[in-house]
Amino acid sequence: MHIFIIMPAYNVADFIAAAIASVLAQTHRDWTLMVIDDGSTDASAEIAARVTDPRLHLLRQHNAGVSAARNRGLAALAGDAVMFLDADDWLAPDALARLAATLAASPASLAAYGAHCFVTEDGRTRTANKPGPFADGDILERLLVQNQFANGGHLLIRAGAVRRLVGFRSDLRYGEDWEFWCRLAALGRFAVVPGTAPLLFVRQRAGSAVLRLAANPRTFGPCMDAIFGNPALIARLGAPRVAALRRRAEAENRWIIGRELIRHGNRAEGLAWLRRSVLPRPRPRRLLLLAAAHALPLLPPSLRGPFRRYRAGLTEMAGQVN
Repeated sequence: MHIFIIMPAYNVADFIAAAIASVLAQTHRDWTLMVIDDGSTDASAEIAARVTDPRLHLLRQHNAGVSAARNRGLAALAGDAVMFLDADDWLAPDALARLAATLAASPASLAAYGAHCFVTEDGRTRTANKPGPFADGDILERLLVQNQFANGGHLLIRAGAVRRLVGFRSDLRYGEDWEFWCRLAALGRFAVVPGTAPLLFVRQRAGSAVLRLAANPRTFGPCMDAIFGNPALIARLGAPRVAALRRRAEAENRWIIGRELIRHGNRAEGLAWLRRSVLPRPRPRRLLLLAAAHALPLLPPSLRGPFRRYRAGLTEMAGQVN
């Protein structure tokens, strides 16, 4: 199976070498890596250009955003399957082999995905493991309620399925990948890679979209409109079911907003958003987490879990978009 890896890059000079090295180290050797430099003003493109492996190709464009960069890569798509790997993350050495084997073993599936974990910006410490269990088969409704993927780096998609879509929406500042995954899931089934070892290591860094935008309620509306306004989705599920799923998704968004506000130091506003998320549909686990959020000042940092404060630099960056 030939795997075509698309890596958008924008001002990631401190990280891109590690991302590329993780591809070079893959036990599955049949791949092409297309790095699209999206108008970087640092040495990102120069670092990629130093790699002499003929399987790596570098394209440069004026800064147009991550969706435009991914779409530029899709225009050159060749091979059996495609992965979207962010230039500040890295793959486990057997990631492509495990993903390819799962996809090959499930001919009815259009994509395969599996375990991943989050790490600190310096890459030294794991902050959260996501080992599963994950949903397989028809995951559309689950995906509509909540994005199931950290990003595209632990997801391998058949090239034929990607060609049926129209690429990523460059008009979305936030959630453009989630919107793409939802359109993909409307086409067919997903398979899950066996095992709990991470395929992907996701670096949580100051410049990431999640940390900059997830605490801002205004960022969610355009994504919600794009996902739930899809005529194909309404044709498949019916307008009443789509409306019900949107209400659940918006409750999940409120939880994310509240959590991120707390992590950025705005606890009072964050608690209000958490309560708005939980009260219409209370569930035991969320109620326990809500109680923990209210008791946060009494808890040591090691027990604050998903509400642990970001370091100062991340909080300052979040404030720039609110």
